[in-house]
Amino acid sequence: MSLGIDILPPGKGSQRVAVSGRLDTHTYEDLDEALAPMLSRQLHSLVLDLSGLEYISSAGIRSIFKARKALAPHGGKVLLVNPQPQIQKVLDMVKAVPLNEIFSSTAEADAYLDAMQRKVLQAGEDDD
Repeated sequence: MSLGIDILPPGKGSQRVAVSGRLDTHTYEDLDEALAPMLSRQLHSLVLDLSGLEYISSAGIRSIFKARKALAPHGGKVLLVNPQPQIQKVLDMVKAVPLNEIFSSTAEADAYLDAMQRKVLQAGEDDD
């Protein structure tokens, strides 16, 4: 099985990408290439929807790390949503992503992003 990558329309400082199939040594470069233009922008968050992802290898985890590293200098985050149980198990085992950046649903991730943005806005108001 191959890798499916569906890039959804961008939001304010946020980009959603649905990933399906297998993310492994044969397909990780496809994800890296698809994410590269997004990682050069000043994104606050890259949300990877993993609901259709059936398998992830160390090469796939490396792609997620690469995205996290690219967004980190300007405070951006990579958030993972809807991981299948087997994907969640792998992420737990290798501690690939901090637990506060993995969400069981898109709504849960949206609530987190909303709270994060409100916090930034409030901090800006406090500076005035």
